[in-house]
Amino acid sequence: MASTSLPKNAHISVHPCLQAKLSQLRSAKTGCRDAQTLVHEIALMVGYEALGSALKSAHDGTDESPLGYPYPTATTSPPPPSISLVPILRSGLSMTQALTSLLPAPVPIHHLGMYREKSTLQPVEYYNNLPYHNLSASSPHLPELAIIVDPVIATGATACAAIDTLKDWGVKRIVVVAILATKEGLRRACEEWEEGVEVWVGGCDEHVDERGMIKPGLGDIGDRLFLTLGK
Repeated sequence: MASTSLPKNAHISVHPCLQAKLSQLRSAKTGCRDAQTLVHEIALMVGYEALGSALKSAHDGTDESPLGYPYPTATTSPPPPSISLVPILRSGLSMTQALTSLLPAPVPIHHLGMYREKSTLQPVEYYNNLPYHNLSASSPHLPELAIIVDPVIATGATACAAIDTLKDWGVKRIVVVAILATKEGLRRACEEWEEGVEVWVGGCDEHVDERGMIKPGLGDIGDRLFLTLGK
């Protein structure tokens, strides 16, 4: 899941089943309910690869099978309490269940609300529920790994803003999981904090149009997911 023309921390899926689902999601004929299902399924596939790379297995005790045999139990490293899931409102909400279902236990979910200003296409933060903490190694609220979920990385500005916010918050590593990106947006996100970020996407298009929309892209995926077309 990599491209030689992009930074080494950029990962683009080549899975044939994912590409078929992405093709279905692109279609203007795909309605709200099917779009929600496809985003969930693609997020599962991209998230599976991303977490397989970002996490390791760790022994955390023993248990007993139904036949009475003891066996060593496993969890992830870092463990779930040290992982935060960060959906970008509103579209990132559509990917949250997929990522939480992959993890062995619930993790804290912190939301970032961002929109693109229409004339400049720059992100504006309107909501942030990251808990305040003391930037010390002993802080109980400081996650080791933050997972940003947002279906689309177009210009990369929103992804970069989210990465900067989480870096300032004090996370040690960030994984970004997206359905679709442009090459330039993917490159910008990867280069924002190259040593601390890995970006995983289901597909990659070449360009955005004058409105900052990926072409051919997915349209306004938030409007499609929440049935607010024509607002």
